[in-house]
Amino acid sequence: MFQTIVKDLQHKAEWYELPCTTKSLLRMWLSDGSTAQILYRAMRFCQTHHLKPLAFLLYRLNASVGHVVIGRGAELGPGLIILHSFGIVINSSVRAGKNLVLEHGVTIGAEKNQSPVLGDNVFIGAGAKILGAVRIGSDVKIGANAVVLQDLPDGATAVGIPARVVRIYGKRLAPENETT
Repeated sequence: MFQTIVKDLQHKAEWYELPCTTKSLLRMWLSDGSTAQILYRAMRFCQTHHLKPLAFLLYRLNASVGHVVIGRGAELGPGLIILHSFGIVINSSVRAGKNLVLEHGVTIGAEKNQSPVLGDNVFIGAGAKILGAVRIGSDVKIGANAVVLQDLPDGATAVGIPARVVRIYGKRLAPENETT
């Protein structure tokens, strides 16, 4: 658990373009959203080590203190960054790779008992929603307030309601090639 928390804080320091020093890690520990990250990691540790009553208490504490609801079964890889924790909701069956970055108001939720699966290096902007049995590739950026209802390929930048891909690995798509 502690190694994963350190990886989370190191990734957050990199995000803010800070050197990976003890001082920077302490600064990241005290920054907005880190309490929610750390409580999530502690909750997952308890959940997977047969300490489910304690996991439930940490889950409730995160909802109260961090204003985040992350299901006890959600598996978020190392390098998790929560920039601003208010209003984040993540379903218990969500799976995400390493280096997931979340802004406030993000919902990653189930539809018809099926939840999203996210690749590595995914950024999700403020207020974005990802719903249902969608697959989000690696190196994906989802813009603020986007509503993702379909799969997104690797390297995609998606915006809008419903979300459409406007770039692949930074290369702008022609309007007729944008996916909906």
